[in-house]
Amino acid sequence: MTRAPHDPRARRPHGPGDAWVDGPHGRYWGRFGAAGLLLAHPDAGVLLQLRAEWSHLGGTWGIPGGARHDEHESAVEGALREAEEEAGVRRELVAVLAESALDYGYWSYTTVLARATELFEPVIGDAESVSLRWVPFDRVDSLPLHPGVAAGWPSWRAELADLDPELGAAILG
Repeated sequence: MTRAPHDPRARRPHGPGDAWVDGPHGRYWGRFGAAGLLLAHPDAGVLLQLRAEWSHLGGTWGIPGGARHDEHESAVEGALREAEEEAGVRRELVAVLAESALDYGYWSYTTVLARATELFEPVIGDAESVSLRWVPFDRVDSLPLHPGVAAGWPSWRAELADLDPELGAAILG
């Protein structure tokens, strides 16, 4: 794993979507919702991010993602932007397969399921990541996962296997 040429410990400036939202299901980050990228590669597994201790639910493994920038940014655009900022994921190496949304009405989180068309080394791009790594499909459950990832992983894993035959062979292998 490499680090970005700038200081990845530096926090990005806040945008219009960077704020807490409170409602009956709890408090969540992102005025316009949030999105993350679950990126899979048949030989490497899925790209996971160890969240910095200071961050919400720090010390857990999750996926690159965060607040959507504004009301016009789609979930896919937001997930790709965040993955590029946090993990050096180049958009041209991503084939989007599907979206899985959790929607509370006042806040939503969309997990974008995608395939990496080429294996690459992730790059820590900001202070939110302590580590980034490709985790084999059968080892994801062995990590201390972010609760949202832990809850979603069984269905996302099955959906990835259904959506892409090569991923399916690697996942079910």
